[in-house]
Amino acid sequence: MPKLTVYNMAGEATGEIELSDLVFGIAPRPDLVHAVVRNHLANCRQGTQSTLTRAEVRGGGRKPWRQKGTGHARQGSIRAPQWRHGGVALGPKPRDYGFSLNKKMRRLAFKSVLSSKVAEGKLIVVDAIELEAYRTKAVIEMLSALGVTGKALIVTAEKNDKLVKSAANIPGVNTAITGSLNTYDLMVCEKCILTREAIEQIEEVYA
Repeated sequence: MPKLTVYNMAGEATGEIELSDLVFGIAPRPDLVHAVVRNHLANCRQGTQSTLTRAEVRGGGRKPWRQKGTGHARQGSIRAPQWRHGGVALGPKPRDYGFSLNKKMRRLAFKSVLSSKVAEGKLIVVDAIELEAYRTKAVIEMLSALGVTGKALIVTAEKNDKLVKSAANIPGVNTAITGSLNTYDLMVCEKCILTREAIEQIEEVYA
């Protein structure tokens, strides 16, 4: 059972927490993580790109010249794909790129990323995050005290408006609550900061 040191916002160790082997100590499955990340990115695609076919381009109703005797290649419309301003052949049309994965795969991929973060020392646990006011400086000082640089994800059990708005101006720093946390968000961050309460909620759902 993995153990992690619990810190306060000043970066001081306040104790230890034992993590569940069923969530934070499994053998990672990179294949499932890859599939879930592909699924997330595909579902995010709008799929609104569209081109006009020869039937949708204005004009071209009259045959440009007679079929034989002109020396030109035979043509039926000036809006055929080979003509300038003609329609596009086999161009993209609005479509849905999304696809679904079963719940077991998504849960296992989520736990795989959490286990990898613990194994690599990229998961930090804090006892609580409490801000007295909307201050970006307070979040910067907390990250500095915890030795966090680069992309970071701060996860709390419940929405904390002061934390969300205070961290919004810091490049590379995102916030999330346990209910909206997903595999992709965990993958792209270099360090993940979770509160003790967030750890308990994750273990309650996934253990």
